Amino acid sequence: MDTLSKLSLGPSGWGDELLIGALMTVSLAVASLIIGLIIGGVLALCKIQPITILRGFAHGLTLLFRGMPEFLVILVVFFGLDILINILLSSVAMDLEISTPKFWAGALGLGLIFGVYASEVFKGAYYAVPKGVLEASHALGLSDFQTTTQIHIPLMWRYALPGLMNLWLVLLKDTSLVAVIAFDELLRTAKVAGETEREPFIFFLAAGVLYLLMTWVSDQAKIRLENRVSLAGRN
Repeated sequence: MDTLSKLSLGPSGWGDELLIGALMTVSLAVASLIIGLIIGGVLALCKIQPITILRGFAHGLTLLFRGMPEFLVILVVFFGLDILINILLSSVAMDLEISTPKFWAGALGLGLIFGVYASEVFKGAYYAVPKGVLEASHALGLSDFQTTTQIHIPLMWRYALPGLMNLWLVLLKDTSLVAVIAFDELLRTAKVAGETEREPFIFFLAAGVLYLLMTWVSDQAKIRLENRVSLAGRN
């Protein structure tokens, strides 16, 4: 079998497996993004509060996860969730052993990492909104709730979007770290194929092309979103 035929679709090649691996990579990244945005929003909210305990908790958590290697965070989440779930089951006298699904362990680990960085983006965007705009909204008779939901948050997204899109691109590549818990994303699939066929270069090269394609699509989406938000701001 020649080299290129090993990348073909169908039973004679690894093309199907690589495409499925790419789909798993995108699915994992999207799940991690959703988790990370929620965590980032909550942490950012804590950081801007006048309550010292909340600010301390948020900054401490940010320092913890920024100081740990991402590789280690995924391992701790994967094994730690197993231990925690089984302890909880034992405490309610349920004689069961449950293993955390690799997909969700990876998504939570990557989501935590994304979330702590996103919290800084959200915090910066919150303070980037000009105070004069908020004062003008109050002068027009808008309540605090209306000012927050109709003025502050939409403007925050304008400032936060470039930073969040950059974090998304990093997240997309960081999904390869989940291979450490044997989740079959794109990079692990390429590794298995390369070892099986004894041609690692061609399969890692194919994986690189797929990563570049995903990055290009994401970059195009970023440009469109930024243009759309910019036009909305002018209107």
